[in-house]
Amino acid sequence: MKKIAALITILLCIGSMACNKEWTDEQFKQYVSFKAPLNGDGVTPIHVRYKPDGMVDYQLPVIVSGTTDNKKNLMVHLGVDPDTLKVFNDANFQNRTDLYYKELTDQYFKIPDTVSIPKGSNTNTINIGFTLSNIDLVDKWILPLTIEPSTSNEYTPNPRRNFSKALLRIVPFNDFSGDYSGTALKVYLKGEEDGAAIVKSIITTYVVDDNTIFFYAGTVDENKSDRRNYKIIAHFDTEKREVTLTSDNPLMNLQVNKTINYSVEEIPDELQPYLVHRYVTISNIDYNYTDYTSVAGASVDYTIRGSLIMERKINTQIPDEDQAIQW
Repeated sequence: MKKIAALITILLCIGSMACNKEWTDEQFKQYVSFKAPLNGDGVTPIHVRYKPDGMVDYQLPVIVSGTTDNKKNLMVHLGVDPDTLKVFNDANFQNRTDLYYKELTDQYFKIPDTVSIPKGSNTNTINIGFTLSNIDLVDKWILPLTIEPSTSNEYTPNPRRNFSKALLRIVPFNDFSGDYSGTALKVYLKGEEDGAAIVKSIITTYVVDDNTIFFYAGTVDENKSDRRNYKIIAHFDTEKREVTLTSDNPLMNLQVNKTINYSVEEIPDELQPYLVHRYVTISNIDYNYTDYTSVAGASVDYTIRGSLIMERKINTQIPDEDQAIQW
């Protein structure tokens, strides 16, 4: 029995030594990656506060994977990668070129050529500067980035494409832009306002400037090839608490029938006191427009009535506004 007990003790010691060695040795190969999680469309939306007269910074993390700390001072090279965006567009939209994401031109951003990750650290951030004044969000803008290979074999980009590449969907925001619930907004054929209505669950709005957004008329959304023709601009008068709707396309025959109002309400969460629910409600919406492209050789008039409401959940413990909002 003593010999058996001694043997067990030896085996336990050996096992313990092996386990301890596993904790000190790298279990995987250390790769360099972006931290850019994909949404359901296969891109990474990044929300950037719109500033008409200045640059706003966005911090994109770069990480070294593995089970142990990075053992070297790394200088990681970065680049813009239009080829990956082209492959993505071809694979997802084929001949629907109107749905293609457009590469963000360099007039709208600045990015460093390299980012350093010091020894003992597994992460750092890239400071991307955006200047988005006058950007037209009818187009779907993407900043395609890549981690370029090291010429000296100092590091290895992650071989998985979605880790060494980042397709950043640029989403500027102001106090009024975002996704509104559209369940209380009814779309009628003009003259049949007492009949059945069409309802969209979500109405997406896009930034024009600090106090102005745009959205698409009726049931039009960004998947319609001629969506540009049905763009409605909504300006928020912060003193009168009114919303003015206009269009730069006379063929749409936009007619606003009522004074549109809006309200903003902030309510603390009952269970999480650091969380604030901010509601923007647009009331008394009543307008007509003409769809002159959907049916060949014919025009269809619509009446839109109702209200829209948008909720933002804001974590007051997070200082960075784009991170504090739970998108």
